[in-house]
Amino acid sequence: MALGTATAPHELRFDTGRVCLDLLATTHPVERLGSVEVLRAWITGSGLVPPGTPLAHADPSWPAAFRELRDRIGPLVRGRAAPGVRAYDLALARVNDLARAAPPAPRAVPGDDGVLTRRLDGPPGRAALLAAVARDAVYLLTDPVARAGLRQCEGDNCPIVYLDTSRGHRRRWCSSEVCGNRERVARHRRRAALARA
Repeated sequence: MALGTATAPHELRFDTGRVCLDLLATTHPVERLGSVEVLRAWITGSGLVPPGTPLAHADPSWPAAFRELRDRIGPLVRGRAAPGVRAYDLALARVNDLARAAPPAPRAVPGDDGVLTRRLDGPPGRAALLAAVARDAVYLLTDPVARAGLRQCEGDNCPIVYLDTSRGHRRRWCSSEVCGNRERVARHRRRAALARA
């Protein structure tokens, strides 16, 4: 699977620019965090842990915990509520609470070829991984430059929010390969239909 070109429900996307936004993208087009196996793939693919990190200790409570964090981050990032509104305040309090735990501790270790690689001290716990995502959300929400770069995908019925870091800040879609291609095909069909008419 090529990252950023997810077209099937079982594929995961990592093209939003932030790990907390990648977590939000796991709801589209269908729920993707329905199993421990898929969550393990997401944790590794998002970069929360280095490739090869053992996650066999993840149990069925993990996907529910990540979905709950995702549900709290969504309204904060999308700005659907404002401070002082009970749902917003509760979501913010929960994200702040999860961010308090220590994230996984990385170590630099020489690889087989002598190049330093990142490893973790041990298998990361659920709270540590949730803390890493929650901290990413806190950093995003408190950085005015990053918040100004948040965009909603202009693709038809696409709810994905991404961080626009493009030159000129003119990125329109969560993924040029997914929503961008759909838009280009639709535009071509409209032009072809007008030409025939």
